[in-house]
Amino acid sequence: MRPFGERWRAPYACDPGRSRGRLYPEAVSPTRSEFQRDRDRIIHSSAFRRLKHKTQVFVYHEGDHFRTRLTHTIEVSQIARALARSLGFDEDLAEALALSHDLGHTPFGHTGEDVLDECMRPFGGFDHNAQALRIVTRLEHRYADYDGLNLTWETLEGLVKHNGPLIDAAGQPTVRYAEHGVPLAILEYNAQQDLGLATYASGEAQTAAIADDIAYDAHDIDDGLRARLFGIEELRDVPFLAELLGEIDARYPRLDESRRIHELTRRVITRFVEDVVAETDRRLSRLEPKAADDIRGANETVVSFSEPMRQAEASVKRFLYSHMYRHPDVMSVRRQADDIVRDLFTRFKTDPSAMPEEWRADLEGADEPRLARRVADYIAGMTDRYAVLEHQRLFDVTPDLR
Repeated sequence: MRPFGERWRAPYACDPGRSRGRLYPEAVSPTRSEFQRDRDRIIHSSAFRRLKHKTQVFVYHEGDHFRTRLTHTIEVSQIARALARSLGFDEDLAEALALSHDLGHTPFGHTGEDVLDECMRPFGGFDHNAQALRIVTRLEHRYADYDGLNLTWETLEGLVKHNGPLIDAAGQPTVRYAEHGVPLAILEYNAQQDLGLATYASGEAQTAAIADDIAYDAHDIDDGLRARLFGIEELRDVPFLAELLGEIDARYPRLDESRRIHELTRRVITRFVEDVVAETDRRLSRLEPKAADDIRGANETVVSFSEPMRQAEASVKRFLYSHMYRHPDVMSVRRQADDIVRDLFTRFKTDPSAMPEEWRADLEGADEPRLARRVADYIAGMTDRYAVLEHQRLFDVTPDLR
């Protein structure tokens, strides 16, 4: 008889019963697997709740029906679970990684991250994956015995490496970190608990990563259309989307626009997911992995789009970049949000007493890098709304983000 809550998984899946453990050892739960416990800790964290009021692309006041970081995260977790189930990976680990992948994001989406990275450049920069690691290992203060959430090695590994290895076999940063090096927060934690930065992550982590791409593409098409940043006919410039629209129009010639948008979004997700399952099955057949470490040790990503679909997905991203992320209305808001984050960083770094007591505690006599990192931690944890309120408290004029 399988242990409580166990599901079938392939031999190459991560097995919660054989986890490499937690930094602080804990007794086994009689009702939940180790990865289920990780998932639950993430859901109950303060950082997870704050995602409700953090921007995906639009700021919070622009409408209740546009995505936030929280709704995006839930959608990613659904896709990740579906992929994991189809491919034989551990669904709970895939879900835990999907739910945690955006915990380190700042207010105002990538704008906030870009500004904090610029402000923190003399002090090691800012990276949302490294910040997520800081949150789950240090900044969450919920448990009596330790800081952070004390997640399993497998969840921490996937959180840090879901986009691939961070260093090569010689210890040099991979392309993503070639310019500025691996973030200090990751290196510091890795010195405590080796996360294997030179290998790929588990199949579950790769599943969460590609689910993120699928959710981004499909749902940003939906939000962009509903915000009227572009029209549905403009999507025909992307052959992949034109084909899907042709299928919809042939079957439902009189479909109203709202249902037509939803049908397109649904078909984008379905087509991407089916392609990933088929391509990953091909790669698994070629690799013949017998254990999770065989996937980590592969010389390529195992969970992947086929080459034609990879090109199609890239074409969707190019369209969204030019028609949505760089739309004049969105860029106008981004510039205003940029000012808010930059002003807050400068003010708190100059005058730490402007931060709440729990954030300025023990900073007396702190060197500049430690002070700057504390300020970045405080700002990164803010919701869009709280960042605006803090700016209004400290400055005479605050952009209205419109």
